[in-house]
Amino acid sequence: MIPEIDQNAFAARLAEGGSLVVDVREAREYRPGHVPGAENLPLSLLPARLPELPKNRPVYVICQAGGRSAQATALMRAVGIDAISVTGGTGAWIESGRPVETAA
Repeated sequence: MIPEIDQNAFAARLAEGGSLVVDVREAREYRPGHVPGAENLPLSLLPARLPELPKNRPVYVICQAGGRSAQATALMRAVGIDAISVTGGTGAWIESGRPVETAA
């Protein structure tokens, strides 16, 4: 079972500060709107970049709707990263009226 966090609990964690959020969408999807502070690490590049991720704190993984974040979470957990998939993804985040950032 892939560990998940719902949108409200995720928003509360972000409000506490210091959370690492990894957005596994492709850059063309990430740029127009993403969770504030989320780092873009596309699923296609994730296997090669797993060593860059911390193993000493939770990593919240988000995509558009939840499918890719579940895959990424499984990959991360297989190497000892405390990854947690965000249910509903960025789509649900935006639909709820929460703030978004854009990237150039």
